[in-house]
Amino acid sequence: MSDIDDEQKQTLQSAWAAQLGYAERYEELGYPSLAAKLRAGGAPPPSVQGTPIIIDTDIGGDPDDAIAVTCAARNLPELAAVITADERRGQRSRLARHLLDLNNRPDVPVTAGADLGNTRYHAADGLTPDHIPDQPTDVVQTVREICASTDTPVRWVGMGPMSNLAHVLRTAPELVERLVITQMGGALNYRDPTRAEHNFRLDPDAARHVVATAHDLLLVTSDVTFTDEIAIAAGTSTYQHLAADAAPDWAKLLAAHLDQWFARMYPASKQHDPLTLTAALQLPFVDFSRRRITLAPDARMSATTDGYPTWITTRADYPAFRNWLDKQLQY
Repeated sequence: MSDIDDEQKQTLQSAWAAQLGYAERYEELGYPSLAAKLRAGGAPPPSVQGTPIIIDTDIGGDPDDAIAVTCAARNLPELAAVITADERRGQRSRLARHLLDLNNRPDVPVTAGADLGNTRYHAADGLTPDHIPDQPTDVVQTVREICASTDTPVRWVGMGPMSNLAHVLRTAPELVERLVITQMGGALNYRDPTRAEHNFRLDPDAARHVVATAHDLLLVTSDVTFTDEIAIAAGTSTYQHLAADAAPDWAKLLAAHLDQWFARMYPASKQHDPLTLTAALQLPFVDFSRRRITLAPDARMSATTDGYPTWITTRADYPAFRNWLDKQLQY
């Protein structure tokens, strides 16, 4: 992706259509392979900047979710809702509500989504005050209301397993064409070839349904996000900024969340989800290409000639992204 405005994006789409039309008209002159490549690659995605955003997150596990939600809450007036995935008896949704309130976003509703029965990935004990109530649970109603409130597309930014999204696409198929979906997950070359990437393997059936159903799905894969270049550890300036004595309450919550993660799980938190958020915002940090993919029964992903056409990330500008992230977390 590149840092271009709406008019430039429309120009790129028109140029793609013109090239495809030329190649198809003159196939007899040796252009059929060019036409095939253009069709397979697909048109550049249209601009969706400024349209409503729904974040679907398993907040409370790896702190990158809470950091991504914070970036959106503090900087995106178009944030329309937060839905929690892989719920843990309502704890994730209550934490999301508390974090949004700390960032002065009472206007953003929170909906508690699917509970898959997992208990391991949680590092947010004691961070949510007892007075924060349980949140509503009707995910489909939340999405329908947001879609009904606008004539524009609605951006869905997935940061956890795709249980909620699959439920929406199955229950309200009329919304398939309304949602522009950016999902963190999947990998063509996962570091453990015996299993699927984390978000995919938590609910393989949901992952398979979304890949088969969603229009112009963009996957921000672990191939690109799993790198120490975007990790926050106790020694990084980002963590020290959040943990400073003068930090506001939202930053102190993030620091405490990171502390639990470091103590219980890993010595760093890779920022998969904030990078995914930048892809949904069409910022110039992530490159992608059109590929055809297939998911095995356990949701392991592979590129195949007869698979589902999907946008797949290919590389990222990590230093530029880290600079953006630090700016979002300034106080």
